[in-house]
Amino acid sequence: MMTLGKLLDEQLSDFYQQACEIELQAFKPGNVSVYADGHDMTVADFRISAKVSAEPLCHSAYSLGEKIYYAVKATRAAVGCNTNLGIILLCAPLIQAMQNRASDASLRQALTVVLETTTQEDAAWVYKAISLASPGGLGSADQQDVAEKPTVNLTEAMVLASSKDRIALQYTSYYQDIFDFGLAIYYNAMREWGKQDWAALFVYASLLSRFPDSHIERKQGSKYTPEITTMMAALLHQLSLVAMPEQALPLLYTLDQSLKARGLNPGTMADLTVATVFTVFLEDIIQIKSS
Repeated sequence: MMTLGKLLDEQLSDFYQQACEIELQAFKPGNVSVYADGHDMTVADFRISAKVSAEPLCHSAYSLGEKIYYAVKATRAAVGCNTNLGIILLCAPLIQAMQNRASDASLRQALTVVLETTTQEDAAWVYKAISLASPGGLGSADQQDVAEKPTVNLTEAMVLASSKDRIALQYTSYYQDIFDFGLAIYYNAMREWGKQDWAALFVYASLLSRFPDSHIERKQGSKYTPEITTMMAALLHQLSLVAMPEQALPLLYTLDQSLKARGLNPGTMADLTVATVFTVFLEDIIQIKSS
């Protein structure tokens, strides 16, 4: 007989993989999607990555750091490249929050508990995960370099990285980009279009129209940020004018080719898009359980 904990783990695994798939179905200019591969990665790479990382991420016996490390390890073994480090870093605390959540706590409250109780051991596991994934443009750091043993907990380590990495910033802001911005964008787009893939695109484009992408800036600096911001604002304007979002496909192809021709991949915002869709699903679970 399946326990409630095991049932939740399987539900989390299913929703995690669904969120990854919806993000792939969204035509995100510059990023890999069902419309266009890119940056020496394919849709198949991302689908395999989602499948193999789901089990360790949702393993309730693992600590937060272990979830992240073993998910990255499984991905690396399956596809041989870094497809989903950012996704794993963002989704692991959300999964941990769901598994540890008090019955009367909101997802955001449960997540706050997770982020405020990370350990030095969590940091050590995550340093190993980052070193294994070897993300582009990582470089070295003066304090708490991932090649060395951490002397702080995971959240404290993320504080040190947060000025240069928007995923690290989520650990220090309690996922403000998602809870205070991404969710509203997603829900508004769902009311307008009723399509999850296009709602995910709205999240991606809206984030890029407002914030610099740290994956690009680690590699290229900030020289392309104003242009990308303008591009995404124009895309959002175009989407506001059409009767059906598919009418914006010609513009999306043009933007996608322009970014990929220069090796520009807004990977951080793609990761935040997955985490936003995943958060929507998690809040649905809580709402169903409390009703």
